[in-house]
Amino acid sequence: MQRPPLVLGVDPRPELHRAAAGRGSPLPHVRRYTLELMEALAPRLCAVKFQAAFFEALGPEGFALMHELVAGARVLALPVILDAKRGDIGSTAEAYARAYLEAYPGSALTVNPYLGEDALEPFLRSAERSRGALFVLVKTSNPGSGLFQDLPLADGRTLAQVVAGWVAEQAERYRVGEWSRVGAVVGVTYPEQVAGLRAAMPRSPLLLPGLGAQGGEPLRGAGLLNSASRALYYPGGEPRLEAAVAQAEAYLSALSSPTPSL
Repeated sequence: MQRPPLVLGVDPRPELHRAAAGRGSPLPHVRRYTLELMEALAPRLCAVKFQAAFFEALGPEGFALMHELVAGARVLALPVILDAKRGDIGSTAEAYARAYLEAYPGSALTVNPYLGEDALEPFLRSAERSRGALFVLVKTSNPGSGLFQDLPLADGRTLAQVVAGWVAEQAERYRVGEWSRVGAVVGVTYPEQVAGLRAAMPRSPLLLPGLGAQGGEPLRGAGLLNSASRALYYPGGEPRLEAAVAQAEAYLSALSSPTPSL
């Protein structure tokens, strides 16, 4: 079954649930809202992306909550992306790979390529063993990303384009049919760069963060996974189920419009 190219980003903010919690912990309300939201949006999504930092900030209860929500996404047959942006060397990289890929078989993980190929090899091997995937940071959605990622090199390419070339090589190594286990993160906030990076990495799914709150607009094209977090998870800055469904429909309407695609 082909899924719509929309990713729900889950970035829980317990303070937005305190009114419903009264004097109790807001975490049960975060849990219930997220499970209900995933169920309501399931036919409209290609994946759910859990931002690990928001769960880590909640301590042990947060880790337990993320585990429960990942399990809930699996019950709904929704693919899972763990947005942890891990990158390290040797046994530490192997430990991160076990924690986020092999502990959740079939899931994807965002990884940082800055430490080089030896730092990413454990993640590549774990993704293959667990039948999961990686999304390598290539061109991120934040305003300051150009400081290093757009840096021109001697051969005329930018640093982001060099990383994209490496990703393309790995994508060929880890192909599964038309697409690869090795994808890339490319911010939808830089639409002028998405087309070139799409061409540079033809076998890699591209995770496009920045939709909505960061000002990005939906982009159509093969293998483009448009990701919205705040604008879709908390539309209008509040946990509102019906508004989130309406926002998802608006994004999907834009993605099915007859405007040119990449």
